[in-house]
Amino acid sequence: MKKHLILISCLALCGLAQAKLPAPSDEAKAKAAEAAAKTAHGDKVAAYQLCKSREKVAAHYYKTTGKGKPVSKEPTAACEDPGAYKPADQTAAALPAAPAAKPGAPAAAPAKPAGKG
Repeated sequence: MKKHLILISCLALCGLAQAKLPAPSDEAKAKAAEAAAKTAHGDKVAAYQLCKSREKVAAHYYKTTGKGKPVSKEPTAACEDPGAYKPADQTAAALPAAPAAKPGAPAAAPAKPAGKG
């Protein structure tokens, strides 16, 4: 009987504690977004490291067994390095501001992104 009373009182206190929390401030939302971005980048880094280690193990296997690399029907994606983490504030500041177009001037062609190819 005592166990039931203790359980009921604990549940009642937990229910009161979870009543209604205030809405998070803009600063708290920004911190949460930053934490989510860091976590996502960490996941990308972990996937990259796993991909590189798989390639290393496969290369060692093919080298030591003398078997040639098997030809797969579907090409595998290359490991893509996510680079260093850049906070959102620095990313937005790094983008150059586009000059305002004059009303009578023709629109400029979009620049090609720098990258492979």
